[in-house]
Amino acid sequence: MGRWRRRGTEGAKFAGVGTVSTIVSFVLFNVLLHGVWIFDDPWLSGYPITAYVVANTVGMVVTYVGSRTWAFKNRETHGKDGGVLSFVVINVTTMAIPVALLWVSRNLLGLTDPISDNIAANVVGLALGFVARFYLFRKFVFTKPEQTGEQTRGPATAGRPPAAAPAAGEG
Repeated sequence: MGRWRRRGTEGAKFAGVGTVSTIVSFVLFNVLLHGVWIFDDPWLSGYPITAYVVANTVGMVVTYVGSRTWAFKNRETHGKDGGVLSFVVINVTTMAIPVALLWVSRNLLGLTDPISDNIAANVVGLALGFVARFYLFRKFVFTKPEQTGEQTRGPATAGRPPAAAPAAGEG
């Protein structure tokens, strides 16, 4: 599979995993902070950052399982822990983006309604975090595709031995 095709396939699968994770995080965030759909007295009312971190920690578990078993299943992982430590560090680091936007929305702009919270953290923040995580996961967690036999060559070279490198002074 070509490099760009593989990158596109991985990107689409990563987006699918991210969509499921985002739905889980979004629902949990709104239930914990605003009590939407379930509670009249939400558990973390008045603690938007805590609600966001709790909800996205649950989403992080969903993302790791989906990324490891589906989106990046053909890639080796970095480290003996299957990339878990790198994965957590990247997620916690990139979680700072939506947390910062949520803080600005609430504390500098004075917007405390559910729509403002969700636009700041779950729309703008997650979009920026998504791009950063896709790059960082491919670079530092799920490092390189497994290279076996015919998979490493494109269709035009499959079945033929690799070309020899040019001798010194050629080319």
